[in-house]
Amino acid sequence: MIGSGPNGLSGAIELARAGLPTTLIEAQSYIGGGIHSAELTIPGFLHDVCSAVHPLAVSSPAFQSYPLSEHGLQWIQPPLPLAHPLDDGSAGILDRSIEITSKHLGGEPDYERVARFFVRRWKSLSGDLLSSLIPLQHPFRMARFGVHALRPALWEARGVFNSVAGRALFGGLSAHSALPLLHPGSSAFGWVLGLAAHAAGWPIPRRGSQSIANALASYFKSLGGEIVTGTRIQSLRELGPSDIILCDIGPKGLLSLAGDRLPRAYAQALENFRYGPAAFKLDWALSGPVPWRNSDCARAGTVHLGGTLEEVAASERAAWKGGTTPAPFVLFVQSSLFDSSRAPAGQHTGWAYCHVANGSKEDMTEKIEAQLERFAPGFRKLILARHVLTPAAFQAMNPNYVGGDIIGGAQTLTQLAFRPTSHLYKTPLKGVYLCSASTPPGGGVHGMCGYRAARLALKRLG
Repeated sequence: MIGSGPNGLSGAIELARAGLPTTLIEAQSYIGGGIHSAELTIPGFLHDVCSAVHPLAVSSPAFQSYPLSEHGLQWIQPPLPLAHPLDDGSAGILDRSIEITSKHLGGEPDYERVARFFVRRWKSLSGDLLSSLIPLQHPFRMARFGVHALRPALWEARGVFNSVAGRALFGGLSAHSALPLLHPGSSAFGWVLGLAAHAAGWPIPRRGSQSIANALASYFKSLGGEIVTGTRIQSLRELGPSDIILCDIGPKGLLSLAGDRLPRAYAQALENFRYGPAAFKLDWALSGPVPWRNSDCARAGTVHLGGTLEEVAASERAAWKGGTTPAPFVLFVQSSLFDSSRAPAGQHTGWAYCHVANGSKEDMTEKIEAQLERFAPGFRKLILARHVLTPAAFQAMNPNYVGGDIIGGAQTLTQLAFRPTSHLYKTPLKGVYLCSASTPPGGGVHGMCGYRAARLALKRLG
């Protein structure tokens, strides 16, 4: 097993649960990949280096089948999953309750109707969504979901929501796709994340996202698995004969490790895999809580800073086309409000990123902090220290983040169905399988890429 991100860990667990002696090899000195936490700014301030909030982790069929609570994982549910403030001082809120969400937005009957239908069926819907999508377990239900999910988010927001706040809220949810909101399929991300908030919440792990990796690793070791860190594999030949080799690496990583052994057509398909916009990320050590103009924002684990639907759409379109806007859409997380282990008493952490062009070298610090000042006047006065992660720094930290793309490749409809190629997890090399976020179902902390790849490998092994 190569790579110890959530997909690598879940894949290793599946092999170990099947009774295979399994070794997981990680290039870094720590495990976790995108679920790593560290003191990035000042000692005593614990920051999530990449992912911070985990709506798909608690809905993951893989993680639900593991006894992670017995291995130290504790989830914290903020009072509100999400708030989206606007310039007039109001805010769209995403509450765990569908009814409260709709009422706060001034009454959204179409949203209530669609959300109630799918939330009642969330377990089966999320099971299909977090699979390879082939074959579907509930094809008619997925077809009904597709009526909404396949539409461009800009159209869906205007068709379902009556209020400015509701449309902005859905636009921000859909922007997690890192797609322009006029792209077909961008609505899928808005609906999945919105439904997940109602069905399972948007929790944060106590003591940081590293706790997820630690719990997965602990369970893996309890099954007899072995973890080796600080060892970078340069070629698959280094691994010697193995029945199964799972690779939690992207297409470019496989080309690097085995390009000379791959058929030309397959190698070309990997070369043609498209990466999406990058992330530019800031972490702050703060002397106090963020002074939000709208008080609901202080109850939310995640706050979307982007203004109206049209502003959010402009920001995501610019990143896709290679530029930025003066007011980028910013995803902000304030974990320390709900988890006292993240910062010294009375002090807090801030976590934020925006999308920029893949490989961008533009410094977005001023623009991101201006968005915070826009909705929380006085934010800059709280800054004790900041830490910056540029697209280049993301790739240096994790080669899977090509050009700073932290979700493993553009999540267009084609690349969601055939990711990274029509072979999905399989490679032309005997016993070698891909299981990174560049395979179905794509980016996010859910472990399902590794879970599905391992299940396929075990089935083929017999």
